[in-house]
Amino acid sequence: MAGPLASLKVLDFTTLLPGPFASMILADLGASVLRVEAPGRPDLVREMRQRAGSVSAAHATVNRSKRCISLDLKVPDSLQLVDQLLESHDILLEQFRPGVMQRLGLGYEQLQFKHPKLIYCSLTGYGQTGPYRDRAGHDINYLALSGLSETSRRKDSGPVPFGFQLADIAGGSYHMAMAVLAAVIHRQQTGEGQHIDLSMTDAVFSMHALAGAEWLSGAEEPSAENGMLNGGTLYDYYETLDGRWISVGSLEPVFLKRLCLQMGIPEEQNSHLDDAKSQNRLKEKLRAGFKRKYFQEWVEIFQMLDACVEPVLTMSEAANHPQLQERGMIKKVPNEEGDLILQISSPFRFSKTPVNSGFSGQIPGADTLSTLRELGWEDERIKAFLETGACGVGFRGDSNN
Repeated sequence: MAGPLASLKVLDFTTLLPGPFASMILADLGASVLRVEAPGRPDLVREMRQRAGSVSAAHATVNRSKRCISLDLKVPDSLQLVDQLLESHDILLEQFRPGVMQRLGLGYEQLQFKHPKLIYCSLTGYGQTGPYRDRAGHDINYLALSGLSETSRRKDSGPVPFGFQLADIAGGSYHMAMAVLAAVIHRQQTGEGQHIDLSMTDAVFSMHALAGAEWLSGAEEPSAENGMLNGGTLYDYYETLDGRWISVGSLEPVFLKRLCLQMGIPEEQNSHLDDAKSQNRLKEKLRAGFKRKYFQEWVEIFQMLDACVEPVLTMSEAANHPQLQERGMIKKVPNEEGDLILQISSPFRFSKTPVNSGFSGQIPGADTLSTLRELGWEDERIKAFLETGACGVGFRGDSNN
């Protein structure tokens, strides 16, 4: 059975992490994604050290279930191929700085008249407008400018780099996928395509959903450890006797009561979240309490007690946790050598339509020849096109070589 997005065909010009992760989401859900890579252009994700067959493990994951052609967009003959591909692919994803696609002759304004149903999504760090539109940046910069790094640090130390790319994935990838699907619904209703201008900085700034709303309504400006959910209350991490950590989210009275009874501090079960003095007192008692036992002891204690208290796990511990195991969050995906490699699975579960990670990401140009032949190109025309230097061919992954 086909996935829920089986009717969508996507032409993906993105690189690195945000755009490819977005198109991976679409591909996992059944969309047909054709990735366009420039021959010889560096891509940090593709060049990461850990390998999974002939490509990096990261590239194999974020580009799974996508076909791939290698195309130099600076060669004029390439535009003819892109134009032909747009006859069947009516969603285009790009992640260049503003103006780059226009200079290549592939801007939305240049394509919309011939392809009026085209959904064209531009994902950048700062958007298509504003004084930072042409500025380079990475995940850490977008988090810094959005204010999230400041409100997520400790009072006595600077911001800490997150263990995952919050701005890239939550700000970029998921917003890109949502925006594209919203535009698809609009197109179904009106027949119109449109351009989507998406900024990762805008997206992560919009995530100040609680503290930002309160501040705009007159509350104190959010800062380090001054809020309900950033360390200003019992909602925090606590060190154990052996130097590991336990997360405590016992905000509701029923969970707070269970926590306090278990920790031997019943007098604190009525501590109010908006009372800084009582919260500080409660936290001091929790810090002292958790330091009295080893990590595994606390794991076993709270395994039997539903109090919103969970251990801080390592990657391997998380992957082997019975909850994630039951949900199938690690799966085997075939690569181009025919081997099965382990990847983190899609989190989506549909009752009617399957989510399918068909094959891992391939080497650049793996599907160049097969794509040209599917478009009706004869061998002589393909040979002439290759001689222009417009495209590259990845022989390992192309079954037609």
